[in-house]
Parts: sequence; structure tokens; C-alpha cells
Amino acid sequence: MKTGAGEVPRVSSTLTSADRRGTFKARWGIGRMNYKVDPGLYAMGSPAAHSPVLVTANYKMSFDKLRQSLAGRDAWILVLDTKGINVWCAAGKGTFGTAELVSRTEWSGLSKIVSRRELILPQLAGPGVSAHQVKKSSGFKVIYGPIRATDLPIFLDGGFRATPDMRLKTFSIWDRTVLIPVELVGALKRALVVVPFFFAVDSFLGPGGFWANALSQGFYSILAILLAVFAGAVLTPLLLPWVPGRAFSLKGLILGVLTALLFFALRWSSQAGWPVRLEMVAWLLLLPSISAYLAMNFTGSSTYTSLSGVKKEMRWAVPLEIGAGTAGLLLWIGSHLIS
Repeated sequence: MKTGAGEVPRVSSTLTSADRRGTFKARWGIGRMNYKVDPGLYAMGSPAAHSPVLVTANYKMSFDKLRQSLAGRDAWILVLDTKGINVWCAAGKGTFGTAELVSRTEWSGLSKIVSRRELILPQLAGPGVSAHQVKKSSGFKVIYGPIRATDLPIFLDGGFRATPDMRLKTFSIWDRTVLIPVELVGALKRALVVVPFFFAVDSFLGPGGFWANALSQGFYSILAILLAVFAGAVLTPLLLPWVPGRAFSLKGLILGVLTALLFFALRWSSQAGWPVRLEMVAWLLLLPSISAYLAMNFTGSSTYTSLSGVKKEMRWAVPLEIGAGTAGLLLWIGSHLIS
């Protein structure tokens, strides 16, 4: 589209199958850190000088959510260079910030294209942007839109006024569920590093032959690690509001203990000797410590944690997790060295 500042790419509000595949892959952590669009100015529909200017991050999922919400509308979309990070995280990291917004506004020649000196920003960009500095440096007034892109049509039609509901960020079970895949993939990648070690020790140091040990003991070690991953990366996000405690590590610990007890019931036998009993004690330490650690990863995905709160939690939780994990590992190795 030709403008007073040169040609501007025109985009559609309709997502293609390739867009949806890309979103699916990003949800599962495949190419997620490179899932971005070029920063700059884009035309949605056939915008004119008086059409609204909406600002977003160059994380493609953010860009797609925005344009999808503008179906049948004419608007300008200004994409900031947030290094492929979504709006909220980029605001916290500083890449969705005042300097980038002012620079991108000037670089795009926006003042030569639009007559309204207004920029509509996502509400979650607030922590990174100083509205009065943007006004002073660029002449553009910052207006904070609703939290959800789906509320934009009502916001735009209502004279840029947000209702109280538009300002409230919910964290429903669905909101938490869609975040699980990327956390799960990350946890499983780490699990793949340690699983061969546990499997090899079980198989070589067990009481029987290699394959007999692998089936009778190696299988249970793999199961224990997968249960720990499931408790920390899946159960904790799903059951977050209902698990006691405020600290995520405590929530992960509680679910890890319950999962460890389930594993204990599957593995325990009244005929079990001291090696198996010692192994069970080891897993009662290992499994909850792994679950508690993985649960802490979700602090960066939630809507109500703070940086200071997370740092405070890490100061006491991480040493305990390391201590319990180390003790459990030593007991587990010891269980293979006694007859």
C-alpha cells in the first residue's frame, strides 16, 4: 500500500493453515524463539490517515492474535522489535519499551501517514512504556487498549474506552492448559538427559542380568522420573488455584509427594528387601524435589507472580530442592551397592 512515507505491507485478518501450524509448533516449543515477524508498519485492510494505530510485539503469535481480532476493519499495525518475545514478557524485559516505541514510530514515518497522533498499546505493555515520555519525544499520545485482543472491536467502537472487565486478566484453567505444552517439552528434554543414567545403573548394578534388571528396575526409574515431570509441569498448572500454599515450589512439592506415594504403592511389596526399601526412600526425596523445581518454572507464565516474590522464593526453595535431590540420589545409588 502506497503512503506518504513509502510502501507499507498489507496484511489480512484471516489466518492461513501455515499460520495455525506455526502457532501449534510454537505452543510445543518448536522454533518458538524464532517465531517472529519483521518489525515495522503494516496496513490492515485499507486504512486512511484517520484510522487507528495499534502497537504490538513482533512475536508472531501476538501479531496474529491482533490482526485476527481486526476482521473487517481498517487500521495500522505498528510492530516493535521485541526480539520475538510476546508483549507482556517483552515489557518486563525492556524490549517493549519507551525507546523502541519512539524509535519505531519515527523510523516508520508514521507522522507522515496518520493525522491522529494516538498509539493504542496493549494494557500488558504498561510496565515497559512511559506514556508521558513517548508523548514528549514523538508527539504521539499513548492509549492503553484492553488486555485481550478479542475485546478490541468493542473498545474501538466505544471511543477507545475500556470496561472494567477489559482491564481484568483472568487465568482460567484453559489459559493455564495452553501454556503446559511448552513447559512439558522443556521438562522432558531435561529428563532425557538423566533417564539414560538411571536406566544404566539399574540395568548394570541390579541383582539379576542386564535385561532382567532393565525390566524390573529400569522401568520403574523411568516411570518415577516421568511422574515427577507430570506432577511439576502438568498437574501443578492445572490444579494451581486448588493446591494449598502461595509458593509454586510448595504446590509442586505437595503434588510431588502425592505422586511419590502413588509410585510407592506401585513399587512396594511386603517381600521387598532393604535395597528396594532404601530405593523407595530415595524416590520419596527425589520425586518431590524434581516436581517442586519444575513447578517454579511456571512462575514466569502466571498472572500474579512478581520478580521480587520469585527471587525470595528461590532463595529458600532452590537450596532445599538441591539438598533433597542430592540426598535422594545418594540413597538411590546406595540402594544398588548393598546386597
